[in-house]
Parts: sequence; C-alpha cells; structure tokens
Amino acid sequence: MPRSRAGRLRAVRAHRVSDGPSTVIDGMSSRALAEIARLELSRNYLVPGGVSEAVRCWRRHVRQPLGALWRDDELGDTHWDCCGDPREARELLDTVMRAMSPRGARELRRVVGALDAER
Repeated sequence: MPRSRAGRLRAVRAHRVSDGPSTVIDGMSSRALAEIARLELSRNYLVPGGVSEAVRCWRRHVRQPLGALWRDDELGDTHWDCCGDPREARELLDTVMRAMSPRGARELRRVVGALDAER
C-alpha cells in the first residue's frame, strides 16, 4: 500500500471540523486559548466553550446602562434563566484564572479586568 504524502495529511487536518463549541476570546493568544480548551476538557465543572460564554455573559452585563444594572440588583433579573447569570459567570472566570498557569491567567485577568473597569 502506498504511503500518504505529508502535504495531503496536513490538508486533511486543516479542514477537520471541531466536534463542539470552541473557545474564542478576543485579546488572548492562541497559547492561552489552547490552555483554556484543555481545562474545559479536563475539569468536570467546565464544558467546551463555557469560558468564552462566561466572558460574553459578563461583557453583556457590564455594558448595560447603569439604570438597568441598578434594577437588576434591586429587583432581580428574570432573563438570567435563558441568558446566564452574570455573577455566576464572573465566579467561573475567577475559578478558571486560579486553575490556569500564571502566564495564561495573566492574559485572562487582563481581559476580565478591562471588563471590570467598564462597570
């Protein structure tokens, strides 16, 4: 049986579709994103794509007008069932930052810190 060419194998790998949601967070290196993806597969409290969804949830929350944030704090938000609880998302991000290497955690802390500063 003839041997497959290396270029053909690389082309097949490049066109492979991922099995589930991927972790994409603006402002982070591919190295840190790969570390997050490994954590999502190895920890039972994480799901693939969960960290990027937590960042998106926290970003949506901090970019709301101040009046909406006060209303959410005083009355509670009934939409958190469908869209996610931003406080739980922020706690998850803290947990992930503690589980990451110092270099990767620094990158995620920079992204989350910029969002915290918007609030």
